[in-house]
Amino acid sequence: MSGGLFDIPSDLQNSYWGLVGLHLREALIPVAVGLVVALPIAQLCVRLRWLYPPVLWVTTVLYAIPSLAFFVVLIDYTGQTETTVMIPLGVYSLVVFVPAIVDGVRSVPQETLDAATAMGLGPVRRYFQVQLPIAAPAIIAGLRIATVSSISLVSVGMLIGNQGALGNLLHDGQIYNQPRLIWLSVIGTAVLAVLADAMLVVVRILVTPWMPRGGRAPRPVDEPEPLTAALEDAAR
Repeated sequence: MSGGLFDIPSDLQNSYWGLVGLHLREALIPVAVGLVVALPIAQLCVRLRWLYPPVLWVTTVLYAIPSLAFFVVLIDYTGQTETTVMIPLGVYSLVVFVPAIVDGVRSVPQETLDAATAMGLGPVRRYFQVQLPIAAPAIIAGLRIATVSSISLVSVGMLIGNQGALGNLLHDGQIYNQPRLIWLSVIGTAVLAVLADAMLVVVRILVTPWMPRGGRAPRPVDEPEPLTAALEDAAR
């Protein structure tokens, strides 16, 4: 088989950029769902400290299950589809998100929580308007790990009917003896992971302007501390 650099075998029924879009969809949707699921679970673990060890144990055990074993179990219910690939990725993300959120929320000083309560914030508003913003650096750090991991693991989907997006090129590269396809898969996946991580770094900078940066001038004396700023924003 010959052709241009980005020519893709017809059996994949997609263009190279179509596979890139598919790869991002299969990787990012499970991460987003995992984050949404982890938020209430982590809050329960913060409020009920005894619950944290068993939850962490369960997420760790689930993470230890090989993706292929997950596929075998799920394929009878969801078939050879994207959903079969995305469910394990969402489950795997919990082992990163739950401890990241719990540790971040627990790092909020008790006096800050007391001040928020005194300002009339209930538990829900206090969680979303005070605790989560202050815990944002830890949460985004977990999000970076989960995102990069998910992007790399999508390729395993090639084992169940060409559902691995860019990973499908690994299979076809071997069948057609085309190293070009293998390199397109490997380099493309690596570039997506690097770009996604870089975007999350930018997000962290935007949502946590109070964090110190290399070479940044010291905070002016009249600039509020982050905890004070969070409480003032929440009270508005």
